[in-house]
Amino acid sequence: MAEDYYKILGVEKNADIEMIKKAYRKLALKWHPDKNPNNKTAEEKFKKISEAYAVLSDPKKREEYDTFGSADQFRQRYTQEDIFRGFDLNDILRGFGFGDLGGTGTRTFRSGRGGGFAFTQGGSFSDIFEGERHRYAHQPQKGQDFEYNLSITLEESVFGAEKKLALQKEDTIDEISFRVPPGINSGKKLRLAGKGAAGVDGGPSGDLYINIHVLPHPIFARDGNDIYIEKVINFTQAVLGTSIDVPTLDGTTKRIKIPPGTQNNTKIRMKGFGVSGLKGTGKGDQFVKITINVPKKLTDKQLQLVNQLVEEGL
Repeated sequence: MAEDYYKILGVEKNADIEMIKKAYRKLALKWHPDKNPNNKTAEEKFKKISEAYAVLSDPKKREEYDTFGSADQFRQRYTQEDIFRGFDLNDILRGFGFGDLGGTGTRTFRSGRGGGFAFTQGGSFSDIFEGERHRYAHQPQKGQDFEYNLSITLEESVFGAEKKLALQKEDTIDEISFRVPPGINSGKKLRLAGKGAAGVDGGPSGDLYINIHVLPHPIFARDGNDIYIEKVINFTQAVLGTSIDVPTLDGTTKRIKIPPGTQNNTKIRMKGFGVSGLKGTGKGDQFVKITINVPKKLTDKQLQLVNQLVEEGL
């Protein structure tokens, strides 16, 4: 997994410089070599948080890092000398209440045999990462992952669809074909392995993640694996009962019965006319919500009949 400078320091991406400085101070107090003598894990932690702070505390470096999105991508473009240029660790640590990293001269981490790090006298602070820089320079790394937001119709989400998209990759356009599986819903992601950026030094390509958004439908609505539709009937139909035609998502029409005495907002279930879950499991139903139309204007004859009903106690 690609390293993230913000996560290394435990701050959000919108953190201001004071929050970043506070986070680094807290971690430096915990992992400083003087507090953890002969502790290789502490050395590694101190190295990582110092690199993260060197980048995020510098507005220009931080802006460039935000463009690349991960420490790994950033390291591919900038040497440790670039990262730590203008970064005086001893001066910073003195401001946090520490002395210099060394007694006489400057003590720092220098690369040792086997890729380890040890304290030595002299050298610049960028030497702390020299072995790491060489290690990253030739280590195969996975390419960057891409994301794409895809809007589909309700029918496509229910029955699936074949899709194509053109993805800009550096100087080329990559045409990608894929299938949206039946039953997918908004908020789901499709992973297309190897369709992201090319790997580095022989590493695998990144992946492409398709974020699914289902567009609103003019007459149908989806809730989980169930489909809802609204039908309006007259007052007399609700009282006496009737039969109505109801469309379904597959384009067919089904005739259903409205029982006598149906109340407003009654839901009538059409079993098995909903959505099959992903991988064909758990098919839902279609529900018809009944709305009773109350006329705003009546003819004289209609008004007379309604009054007769009132007299009958209806």
